Amino acid sequence: MVSKFNKKHVVSIKDFSKEEIDFVLDLAGDMTEIAKGNKSDDSLKGNILGTLFFEPSTRTRLSFESAMKRLEGACIGFARAGTSSVKKGETLADTVQVISSYVDIIVLRHPQEGAARLAAKFSEKPIINAGDGAGQHPTQTLLDLFTIREEKDEIENKKIGIAGDLKYGRTVHSLTHALSMYDCDLTFIAPASLQIPDEIIKDIEKMDIKYRKAENITDVLDDLDVLYMTRIQRERFPSDEEYEEVAETYKIKKDMLENVKDDMIIMHPLPRVDEIYSDVDSTTHAKYFKQAANGVPIRMALLKLLTEGYNE
Repeated sequence: MVSKFNKKHVVSIKDFSKEEIDFVLDLAGDMTEIAKGNKSDDSLKGNILGTLFFEPSTRTRLSFESAMKRLEGACIGFARAGTSSVKKGETLADTVQVISSYVDIIVLRHPQEGAARLAAKFSEKPIINAGDGAGQHPTQTLLDLFTIREEKDEIENKKIGIAGDLKYGRTVHSLTHALSMYDCDLTFIAPASLQIPDEIIKDIEKMDIKYRKAENITDVLDDLDVLYMTRIQRERFPSDEEYEEVAETYKIKKDMLENVKDDMIIMHPLPRVDEIYSDVDSTTHAKYFKQAANGVPIRMALLKLLTEGYNE
């Protein structure tokens, strides 16, 4: 195991140091041509990845499977809990202990916050958290950071706006914590009822990171280097009327981009609904599909590191 990445499990981005994050991003950079199929790498040949997805996933599950297969490894698992023995009443602890005897590494997505950390206690093999309820989604955060660095050359000194549901969004919470390790200027764009939680604000204040809050994207858009969009969730509002009142404020259309910086990028963890109009897709600002593709090299890097398939 390399000294700059001393981890057995990947449960929370809060478990990472800045040095460890940068190390993963550097290795992912080396993986990009392999992820595209332009180069080959058989370093995980003979290894098996177990994908335990207790709730729906498209990008995360398939990108992990693609990452493992690009490294000549194999995959087994299930895409929904109803096809597993959980339907018969088996506990998560028992499931993990059994599956860990079949595979070399496990990727777990679960609707309950804290499930991945619990699984790590019972697994003999590395656990990667692929999302646990409203908790953490560390690999999404790593691919988000990787995208910013790839598109903007560095993460430091960037003005980054994070918009949408900032109260409940696990991707937003993880990303904010990670960005607080870098010297960024953060803008939190959301209706008052969905603004970033106070406990996260306290964390970034401890890191002496500049931040501001805004309720309207158009008030701050022209000043940003990065806009990270998320979905405003209708189900969080007591009535459709209250939702409709704010929803239009958090939608990006092509004509809104006339005065933004030429190299400003727009990101989104996906899936999107209607918060980014399709006419934005053809602009040079749209990076959300490339962002999704970056999930493969990031997850390749983690699989190599956690299975000790990487030689420094």
